[in-house]
Amino acid sequence: MAEKIRAMVCDDSVVIRRLVADVLAADPEIEVVGTAVNGKNALDKIPMLKPDVLTLDVEMPIMDGLQTLVEVRKTYKKLPIIMFSTLTERGAGATLDALERGASDYVCKPANVGSLSESMEAVRSQLIPKIKSLTGRAPIVPAGRAARPAFGAPPPGAGGRPGAPGAAGSLAAPPAPGASGPLKAAAPGNRVDVVAIGVSTGGPDALTTVVTALPANFPVPVVVTQHMPPVFTQLFAQRLNAKSKVEVKEAAAGDPLKPGHVYIAPGDWHMRFKQAANGPVVVLDQGPQENYCRPAVDPMFRSICEMYGSHILSVIMTGMGSDGHRGAEHIIRGGGTLLVQDEATSVVWGMPGAAVQAGLPCEVLPLGKLADTITQRVNAGRGGSAPRRTL
Repeated sequence: MAEKIRAMVCDDSVVIRRLVADVLAADPEIEVVGTAVNGKNALDKIPMLKPDVLTLDVEMPIMDGLQTLVEVRKTYKKLPIIMFSTLTERGAGATLDALERGASDYVCKPANVGSLSESMEAVRSQLIPKIKSLTGRAPIVPAGRAARPAFGAPPPGAGGRPGAPGAAGSLAAPPAPGASGPLKAAAPGNRVDVVAIGVSTGGPDALTTVVTALPANFPVPVVVTQHMPPVFTQLFAQRLNAKSKVEVKEAAAGDPLKPGHVYIAPGDWHMRFKQAANGPVVVLDQGPQENYCRPAVDPMFRSICEMYGSHILSVIMTGMGSDGHRGAEHIIRGGGTLLVQDEATSVVWGMPGAAVQAGLPCEVLPLGKLADTITQRVNAGRGGSAPRRTL
């Protein structure tokens, strides 16, 4: 029997500390080896307790989560650290700061839940899959099976926002049309008129690496689904825009897809597209979750396939779960192409690994080569401006 995952919980709130410790201790694969009441206390205990993973509150007295993170990383560069954050603008900003400084992932504290049992379930559904993925205990989800949540998932069986179409969350995307035939890679030099990126755990850092390397005259639009909650996506888009040569924004309904612009799906909304008089525009909806996620990559990939046909370059980057590979199959069957981030540079190789395991024709690349490859593929065979595709 494999040794249990040694978890350490650092939070100044005795209620949250106890809640998280109890949730983790109830899992047969996890052992809570210790707790800490602030960052300084955690730094003192880590050498003795030797945890495999650390959960770290953002706001604490004496030494807060950001200070602690920086100090821990000086000695323990590969220790998985999961930040505990609030769903506020301040909490989102601090969490994005933590991800930039080396945090592995984050979990949002329970909010607007009515009981202790609901709070524990909210923590369990988010935190335990991330702990197991970051410590290498969670297997890649085989093709054809629904993935566990990649981000912010409610307890299994929970519905979508009241009033949203199809309030019961679906588990996976529908199969691609004509899915029984063999999959073929697109012909070399296939013209690219849009880039579509799906990403989750480890995504903020990975997306920053890719998007900031795109040139200012990037000739096509880029659409992105990053599993994040509301507020986080808006702040992340603003920060990424400040660092990039291309224009980056959180997508809004009706946004026209323009060359040199990056559109990030807003938290809790699926991003799809429709044809308008001057070309494709963004459509947002709160339809059922797919792969326990909203926004999800699969619906974005299917929708962009309807707009651009074979002229799509899709990219699946680091992330937990399997969201994206079914939508990528739509794109490949429609004549588009797929790039996948490799395992060595992914924080979690769940989503990219699911695409590879599904047998999708794709090129597997390290993070450091994705931006150059995307730019080369988009520029290949392109003379002058890209023609706008109309239906």
